[in-house]
Amino acid sequence: QVLLVESGGGLVQAGGSLRLSCVVSGRTFSNYAMGWFRRALGKEREFVAGISRSGVKTFSADSMKSRFTISRDNAKNTVYLQMNSLKPEDTAVYYCAAGAAGELGGPRSKYDYWGQGTQVTVSS
Repeated sequence: QVLLVESGGGLVQAGGSLRLSCVVSGRTFSNYAMGWFRRALGKEREFVAGISRSGVKTFSADSMKSRFTISRDNAKNTVYLQMNSLKPEDTAVYYCAAGAAGELGGPRSKYDYWGQGTQVTVSS
């Protein structure tokens, strides 16, 4: 069993920054590609960014790639999402996910394990 625990969410003003973290336990972290998704109230869960097992390759949604950066530290079993220039429309619950197949990007079927999510609220 793989356990994913997100942290770092909170309330921030528009234009601000947050860094989300996701700590993974239970299996060898470097065996998994990792991804971040988000779900805004009343909307479907959408892909934000993905990163390869080694961290060399990343893939981000076009609408967010200029502001959001995914990274990982395999020594710490942690994946990060740096979010800059936040907008009210970024308000959502953010989830990290682990994929054993090692594939990047959406859809959600590429990922086998999910965290419980962390709330990000951006005020205008």
